[in-house]
Amino acid sequence: MSKLNGKVAIVTGASKGIGAGIAKGLAAAGAAVVVNYASSREGADCVVAAINDAGGRAVAVHGDVSQAADVRRLFEAAKSSLGAVDILVNNAGVFAFEPLEAVTEAEFHREFDTNVLGTILTIREAVNHFGAGGGSVINISSVASLNPQPNSLVYAATKGAVDSITLSMSRELGARNIRVNAIAPGGVDTEGLQRIGIVGSEFEKQIVAMTPLGRFGQPDDIARIAVFLASDEASWLTGERITASGGWR
Repeated sequence: MSKLNGKVAIVTGASKGIGAGIAKGLAAAGAAVVVNYASSREGADCVVAAINDAGGRAVAVHGDVSQAADVRRLFEAAKSSLGAVDILVNNAGVFAFEPLEAVTEAEFHREFDTNVLGTILTIREAVNHFGAGGGSVINISSVASLNPQPNSLVYAATKGAVDSITLSMSRELGARNIRVNAIAPGGVDTEGLQRIGIVGSEFEKQIVAMTPLGRFGQPDDIARIAVFLASDEASWLTGERITASGGWR
């Protein structure tokens, strides 16, 4: 598969989970990929090794997307290592599920800084690096933005903001041939959900029971959609939010 031959992509938060799956998927489709990470260098190196071992091209670049200086360094490193950037996937995200009375100012700012400010900062920098032919921005939202579950107040709010950013930026950047779309995953088997005990729990069983396709998602399910949105096959799509949840709403 070579839908993305000659393209360079940055995937934020790509050391594990959905981000890692998307990075590998874009590379398999022919793109050279910058695997961004904030804390897990080991995980990012594993993703890079998997891509390179499969015949692709990838580099790991550290950076906190909520810091403008880090975002600038990320794009500069991408250009110097792989060339001009064509695709940006805003996957970096943090979450904590807790009731209203447990929400703190610190947790609010932690989630909004990464999930919302980080998305804005990376898009702003991408606009400066995309060439005359434009580019593709793919934001990772969540079904929680439209169907929040109990104890997801702050996280759901950040993803609602991501949906609004997607639509606003699609309208502002369309004249520059920059497409901006979002993918809203449902339940996906990732290290993050494993860590907080959702995978294998009664809650997972409830989600699967409400999912017409009858299973939890896998990172590859999301990666295939990202490859489509990054490719010329989606050249007439912008401002869209694609729900990738096996039918769960």
